[in-house]
Amino acid sequence: MEITAKSIYTDVEKIRETSPLIHNITNYVVMNITANALLAIGASPVMAHAEEEVEEMTGIARALVINIGTLSESWVRAMFLAVKRAGDLGIPAILDPVGAGATSYRTKTCHDLIDAVAPAVIRGNASEIMALAMGETKTKGVDSSDSSVAALEAAKLLNKNAGSTVCVSGEIDYVVGGESVITIENGHPMMGKVTGLGCTATALCGAFAAVNPSFPAAAAGAMAVMGIAGEIAAESSKGPASMQVDFLDALFGLSEDDLTNRIRIGGQK
Repeated sequence: MEITAKSIYTDVEKIRETSPLIHNITNYVVMNITANALLAIGASPVMAHAEEEVEEMTGIARALVINIGTLSESWVRAMFLAVKRAGDLGIPAILDPVGAGATSYRTKTCHDLIDAVAPAVIRGNASEIMALAMGETKTKGVDSSDSSVAALEAAKLLNKNAGSTVCVSGEIDYVVGGESVITIENGHPMMGKVTGLGCTATALCGAFAAVNPSFPAAAAGAMAVMGIAGEIAAESSKGPASMQVDFLDALFGLSEDDLTNRIRIGGQK
């Protein structure tokens, strides 16, 4: 499996041409930016949380994104209905274990979701992945208190146990799938000052998984596009507010040359 700027841009073109419906059961904080990011890359977002409709909505989607950022009892029930429907239909599900390790409720919910139907991709920060794989509780709210490289062995363990592609985001992003470990070193420090960009990466994993059945390649493509759009945005941004706007514009205008000239990807097998 070789992932290049050209192969990633091929997936971007597929997203733009087919506008896959991405069903998001996500949190209050990030709904707006994740929906706008999916629109900017060319996908079609829907945010449906009611138990009465999540199965039907999942059935017409090309990917399902589950984000546990703002949990409630009814939303958790809806998440289980949606992932089981996705599993029955072979629709890729992407899990963002926001704040796993911060409370037992969050961590148990994630474990139960993974046990119900193994996600295609689990994307989280280092502390979240370590909490899921090794039971370590180091999460600082929903932010990571660990570096991504510190979570690499945990990601490998979680990949082995769950059978899911595991993506650890950080200064270096790691994508673990089977025997392969892919590294992506794109991005900019200012991205950490805009709430919801980690969750946005998860949503983009859904868009890429909708058009690429290789989930490690889909996750790597999403993370590369995120990082490169962040770099482009940072060149014109004055601070976090303009960073968010410029990031969406960068996603919308992303070209193959942007990927070719900027991508820093390695570690493939």
